[in-house]
Amino acid sequence: MTAAVRSHEVTLSFSGVTPEDVIAVARHDAKVVISAEALAGVERVRKHIEELAHSDTPAYGISTGFGALANRHIPTDMRTQLQKSLIRSHAAGMGPAVEREVVRALMFLRAKTLASGRTGVRPVVVQTMVDVLNAGITPVVREFGSLGCSGDLAPLSHCALVLMGEGEAAGPDGVIRPVPELFAEAGITPIELAEKEGLALVNGTDGMLGMLLMAIADLRLLLTTADITAALSVEGLLGTDQVFVPELHMELRPHPGQAASANNMLRVLADSPIVASHRVGDSRVQDAYSLRCAPQVAGAARDTVDHALMVATRELAASIDNPVVLPDGRVSSNGNFHGAPVAYVLDFLAIVSADVASIAERRTDRMLDPARSHGLPAFLAGDPGVDSGLMIAQYTQAGLVSDSKRLAVPASVDSIPSSAMQEDHVSMGWHAARKLRRSVENLRRVLAIELVTATRAIDMRTSMSDGVLVPGPAGAAVIEVLRKTVQGPGSDRFLSPELEEADRLVGSGAIRAAAEKATGPLN
Repeated sequence: MTAAVRSHEVTLSFSGVTPEDVIAVARHDAKVVISAEALAGVERVRKHIEELAHSDTPAYGISTGFGALANRHIPTDMRTQLQKSLIRSHAAGMGPAVEREVVRALMFLRAKTLASGRTGVRPVVVQTMVDVLNAGITPVVREFGSLGCSGDLAPLSHCALVLMGEGEAAGPDGVIRPVPELFAEAGITPIELAEKEGLALVNGTDGMLGMLLMAIADLRLLLTTADITAALSVEGLLGTDQVFVPELHMELRPHPGQAASANNMLRVLADSPIVASHRVGDSRVQDAYSLRCAPQVAGAARDTVDHALMVATRELAASIDNPVVLPDGRVSSNGNFHGAPVAYVLDFLAIVSADVASIAERRTDRMLDPARSHGLPAFLAGDPGVDSGLMIAQYTQAGLVSDSKRLAVPASVDSIPSSAMQEDHVSMGWHAARKLRRSVENLRRVLAIELVTATRAIDMRTSMSDGVLVPGPAGAAVIEVLRKTVQGPGSDRFLSPELEEADRLVGSGAIRAAAEKATGPLN
């Protein structure tokens, strides 16, 4: 399979999709097109499936039941009902609806596999799924239902049910309406499933993979932002930049992520009068670990994200179904739907996210404590005692970090057998993905609070020194952007909206972009 984004269009053909393609469809509503070559390949394989369907030899999922019921031969006249029953019964999710971008990624990745010519569906099935995506129709997928084995069965079944003209779905405006009504407006005809097609629609790791790819994209932005906020905290705490020089990293400890983070911090701190002041008349020999070891922590996180991307890229190259149609025509049962490879890295990233948040919170707390902040007022308050400053902002950070530590407990070590012990070891990859999304959101908010704290500390240094201790060009650029919507030091005020605005700026990439105006592109 191939998917290339051109003018907001992604074309599926036979040689691979990229993470950027998935993000474009899931988050930016890129149009999806199936190449004529891919449709011809799907049609060719379908003819082979139809031959098997009319053969006297039983074929799993084509002329038999599923899972623990695979030994029952299904008469020809009951096979359409078999497919409908499979989808209806498997669309058994409960709980809140998951996010629109998750459902779009789920559907796009399943369409990618359907178009690969390995699943045996008719061209109309994959075309209808693409039409639903392009129409902005989003099936309602519930939070609970997938065990991450035999694919994301329940989530994919909720999507397949909509293709049949049933179930729940929202239109482009986000309003849930009857599926027949949404289809009529978009000119889409519901599909009548034939042999093998029900299984092909639900056997895949598409939900957990889609969430992994989006988490990787988010973490890449946040880890660069973490280097920026850590560097600003160094300025706020009168720290040194000498621990970030390149000869202390790749030459001594060749972890590429660590070297990249150290380089980012050094560039953000370049030409900083605040940092330069540390070199004269300061008796401190070393900064605290949360400052000095920031590249080691964020760098290890970077390397872990790179490993996760390697796994995700391999999974993107996969055509997962059971049974699967091999190039020589064999229809073979397999276990490729098991989510373990994806689940493990989802859990690993939750550990990473929690730890980067944890070290950021420690830097924030240090800036608020007059015993450790080297001359800053308690809690960075305008009038300590009358004002509380950022005291409770750090409480919020602590709550977020504590939540992320709980979310770092792996889901993939758990397994609850299902399907009458036929599926006796499952991955829980969907749940690993769901908790990772929350952990990444927590990290973004923690960094936003560190940003607000560090910039306030820097502003106070500047004010207390009559304009002598000013930040470097990168820090000044970040403060300039932040101060357009988030006030600096002063008396206490309603703080929540300012923290939410800082969160928005971090998540949009505006803080990274501001720093890069001074540093050039960061790692």
